[in-house]
Amino acid sequence: MRVGFVGLGNIGAPMAERLVKGGMDTVVFDVREQARAELAAKGARAAESCAALAREAEVIGVCVRDDHDVYQVVSGENGLLAHAAAGTVIALHSTILPRTVLEVGRAAAARGIGVLDAPITGGAAGAQSGKLTYIVGGDTELLERCRPVFSTSAAKIVHTGALGSGAATKLCNNLMTYLGFLAAYEAAFLARHGSLSFDALLEVTRSNGNMTDQMLAFVRTRMMAEEQPDNASLHAMLRSFTDLAEKDLAVTLAFAREQGITLPGTALCQQLMARVFGIRDEKRR
Repeated sequence: MRVGFVGLGNIGAPMAERLVKGGMDTVVFDVREQARAELAAKGARAAESCAALAREAEVIGVCVRDDHDVYQVVSGENGLLAHAAAGTVIALHSTILPRTVLEVGRAAAARGIGVLDAPITGGAAGAQSGKLTYIVGGDTELLERCRPVFSTSAAKIVHTGALGSGAATKLCNNLMTYLGFLAAYEAAFLARHGSLSFDALLEVTRSNGNMTDQMLAFVRTRMMAEEQPDNASLHAMLRSFTDLAEKDLAVTLAFAREQGITLPGTALCQQLMARVFGIRDEKRR
């Protein structure tokens, strides 16, 4: 199968690498030439544009930052839709609004191109180890066509229903993740300032299920940041995590407004992400 992949960032690059390792004929594109070169060195073919990639692929994965970037990739004279053949399937892996997915789906259908929303959870580590969870909305037949592609980096593939439902489910998942990080941070903060044993707190919360593996990994990284205030690379990573969390939660809140509901806890959490991740930025704390 000829597979294209657009977006070679922190998660996209290892996903694309898993395609190569899985024996897929893989062509990749990213706006950064270095990112394309790194994947080419690992066995992928590097395209010079989205248009060139679209002409070579039967299934195309898109893993870019936000809704605007998705539109940039799929639309216009040099976008995927203008150059992909009828019958091509585009899988949107980005965390975006369901409305964006549906708009792309309608534009693609007019050209005989299929679309799935297939956001993923599991982070860069999950992509590298092939343990991502794919959250897929859209036609069952299209999913079955893409299943061998997704399986190169998936531990689990969940079909959530109609097109757009994958993106919506991912937003609900992210809401729980970041509220969990907030809870873990504040519990550890209270324990420390209350002269309590963090190990004892950890033993209790691990035994009753309150502290998940993901929350524990976050807390340990957060504590490391406090212990290493001059570790520039660590703090740069945490700033990147903060930017992504604020963006993801902003999308979640926008989706909630479209449904006519309020999520006050999520809104507060979105404003507290810089504090939760411990970045040194007085304007955001």
